[in-house]
Amino acid sequence: MNRESSFAKLRRTVGQLILSIIASLPLTMACADTQHQPLVAAAADLQFALSEIALQYHTATGNSVRLVFGSSGNFYRQIHEGAPFELFLSADESYVSQLASAGKTLDDGALYALGRIVLITPTDSPLTADSELLGLQQALSRGEIGKFAIANPQHAPYGQRAAEALQHAGLWGALQGKLVLGENVAQAAQFATSGNAQGGIIAYSLALSPALAKQSRFALIPPDWHQPLRQRMVLLNNASEAGAAFYAFLQQPDARKILRTYGFSLPDED
Repeated sequence: MNRESSFAKLRRTVGQLILSIIASLPLTMACADTQHQPLVAAAADLQFALSEIALQYHTATGNSVRLVFGSSGNFYRQIHEGAPFELFLSADESYVSQLASAGKTLDDGALYALGRIVLITPTDSPLTADSELLGLQQALSRGEIGKFAIANPQHAPYGQRAAEALQHAGLWGALQGKLVLGENVAQAAQFATSGNAQGGIIAYSLALSPALAKQSRFALIPPDWHQPLRQRMVLLNNASEAGAAFYAFLQQPDARKILRTYGFSLPDED
């Protein structure tokens, strides 16, 4: 009897253990769901800065995000068409304003940075990098410019500002037929520094990256030569708690410090 009783107790114990494991499975799945990685659409000028911020976010919280970089205009169109982004960081706040007006966002978002543009050249280019674009004017007059790279002004804010600066300098007409258009400003930076072009106009934040600094020279273009690059971010209607947490982190001192390191001015600072 005692043996049977002991065996019965063992069976009950094993049975309870199995039930406890089965009962824990939904909880395990729920815990895995807390590791949801929100999909973030970010303007290409943020390629280095935001990647560094995301790494710091992971270090601080253990959570990760999925970053997709491209032109703000293309992201605007994709969001309208239902792309599953939770957070949009635009290089031009007008795209965020239009999405908010269309009811695609939770609110009007937050201004997170003010961008700058630079003239950049490969180190072996005949083009001199100077703020007034005098070197570009002289190189054009000598016939030394075969290709010059900017982002596509049709949908890339940094391409629009590059075009405005070139028009201000009176060089837009002279560059027609020589322009190489990047799908976004990161691609334009690649064109401008790879040796396939004599130079280009790109985001200051990209020019400051170690990868480009090794192979190029650059000069800041005066900010009053173009419309301001007021960069705004916003949570979209399908944003999760994980997306909202990263959005909040982007407004904290650690993230703002990284943005400042990559040449961005912050909206509440001089």
